[in-house]
Amino acid sequence: MSVRRSRFVDPFQPAEVRRLVRQFGSPLLILDCERVRVQYRKLRAALGRVDLHYALKPMPHAAVVQTVLAEGGFLDLATTGEVQLVRRLGVDPARCIHTHPIKRPQDIRNALEFGVRTFVADNPDEVRKFEQFSDRAELLLRVSFRSPGAVCDLSRKFGCDPEDVLELARLAAELGITVRGLSFHVGSQAGDSAKHVEALDACAQLMAAGRRRKLGVLDTLDIGGGFPIDYTQPVQDIERFCEPLRSALEALPKRVRVIAEPGRFIVGPAALGVASVMGRARREGHWWYYLDDGLYGSYSGQLFDHARYPVEPLKDSEERLPSVLAGPTCDSIDVIAENLMLPKLEAGDLIVGRAMGAYTWASATEFNFFPKATVVAVNLTPGDSGMVMPFPL
Repeated sequence: MSVRRSRFVDPFQPAEVRRLVRQFGSPLLILDCERVRVQYRKLRAALGRVDLHYALKPMPHAAVVQTVLAEGGFLDLATTGEVQLVRRLGVDPARCIHTHPIKRPQDIRNALEFGVRTFVADNPDEVRKFEQFSDRAELLLRVSFRSPGAVCDLSRKFGCDPEDVLELARLAAELGITVRGLSFHVGSQAGDSAKHVEALDACAQLMAAGRRRKLGVLDTLDIGGGFPIDYTQPVQDIERFCEPLRSALEALPKRVRVIAEPGRFIVGPAALGVASVMGRARREGHWWYYLDDGLYGSYSGQLFDHARYPVEPLKDSEERLPSVLAGPTCDSIDVIAENLMLPKLEAGDLIVGRAMGAYTWASATEFNFFPKATVVAVNLTPGDSGMVMPFPL
């Protein structure tokens, strides 16, 4: 279930969290669109000339899509389901690109029917899929730059080697397919932007070589996403992270349009997970607290995204006891955190998880028939009156 709530509030304050739980129940994912705006504006300022295409994957929610578009942003789609979502919302397809490097023929047709024109490919078989659509589609060729220092090294799965790019562009030209430019994604949660800069410089040289050989338009560079956020460990401030990247961007020819695909950075800090204690047990000197959300639900990112979310109780007490937070399912791996020092909790007490906007609700399941958290979207437009209504995805 997803609920739209309009009235400007700070939904992360304890009193507001409790009020929302009383109104909508638990578990909740409180999505603050004002924090989405803040994150979008921070990244836009840090990157300068770059157009931001929000990647729907980490939080494919209508409230986020509409907030990004209202800020003047663009969208990065990767699946037919995402195309269907933005179509239902009446999004202008000219503001969208489709970046999944490997697509089914029906995925291409569905995106083209919607009106998307720019796609990504990273190998000869994928390029050939576009021969029949050469009058309607253009390509960004994705280049691989391995990044072992990133938490998620996406170039392990996607992208062609840099030395193969020009031959791939030549194949596209022979098939009559327009190569609009190049793209890369150096991975997620990197410690610094050194790999971004390395990839950007290499792609700039490849684009110049391709233009000399008349292998395409080559006036667009997609620098991907992966910009880091704080979880339990702090990361570089985004302005400092992007400073070397911004300097490298300034060296590009002015005719080159630069785009990025931020996802986590936009939505990660913008959502708060709220779970209730269902029950408790004393085991081997620790209090075990069983919550109505867990690894199969909103905390799924701990399995799929290698993230650890800061968790804390809303209840406070000077006395702290060794504790474990467990999810609701009957599976023994459904444990959120161990060796925590928490006040003694009772059924109904609330636990909040911070920075839970990315790869949480999006990848949650309903295993054991425990329902996914209800999403409550707050502050869609500053100054709205306090109306509550169902909000479709």
